[in-house]
Amino acid sequence: MIPLSNVVQTNWKMGSPSRTRYNGYEAIDIVGSNTQSKSTGEAMAMMDKLVSELPPGFGKEWTGQSLQELISGSQAPMLIALSLIVVFLCLAALYESWSIPIAVLLVVPLGITGMLALTMLRHIFDANLTNDVYFKVGMLTIIGLAAKNAILIVEFAVAEQRAGRNLGTAVVDAARLRLRPILMTSFCFILGVLPLAVSTGAGANARHAIGTGVIGGMLFATFLGVLLIPVFYVGMRRLLGDKLEPVEVTLAATNDPNRHE
Repeated sequence: MIPLSNVVQTNWKMGSPSRTRYNGYEAIDIVGSNTQSKSTGEAMAMMDKLVSELPPGFGKEWTGQSLQELISGSQAPMLIALSLIVVFLCLAALYESWSIPIAVLLVVPLGITGMLALTMLRHIFDANLTNDVYFKVGMLTIIGLAAKNAILIVEFAVAEQRAGRNLGTAVVDAARLRLRPILMTSFCFILGVLPLAVSTGAGANARHAIGTGVIGGMLFATFLGVLLIPVFYVGMRRLLGDKLEPVEVTLAATNDPNRHE
């Protein structure tokens, strides 16, 4: 995105001949890039297909950035699974429970869905957005941010139950009292990464991949999470045997003006 003439001056001259070898074999160094509507993975797959059609005796090896992309791409599922396990173990240690972290992590698919939705929507207008390493970095970020919204509600609901309140009353209080902190922190983060999503200049595609994905994930995790996190928590507690009081009891308890907040 920066003209080459801005940084160097070029001219032609004769040089000594050279013979390229790789692992002791005669080789040809081929350098290329993907077209605007194709990802680097698709370009590498096409190269593999073309080489496979050559006569016997020809082969290929990836080096440099392409080799690193192949290595890192195969590690991405393991890295995401490891991130979920680490978050789960940290929450289990925080709440001293194996069930509450499950209720918190159930909101993570909402964030990832929002990330995919907004990225695919923008991909229609900006074909440079692909499933690259920057997109995966944003996915790891969403795992933590989506869990953060759930923690704000679940932590308060757990404290209310331990104080003796019924399950429904504790969840309604938690969702109502933590709505403002969730919206404030989420919108602050969305506005913080907005410059990445609209940036221009050198390296803009990498910033677009992170900013667009994080914004989409936070929007879904915020608006849908506020509605579904209490449902996830109630579902987990009822599976463990907690009773959900009638709706009339919950409404009477949450609307009591003399109740201590």
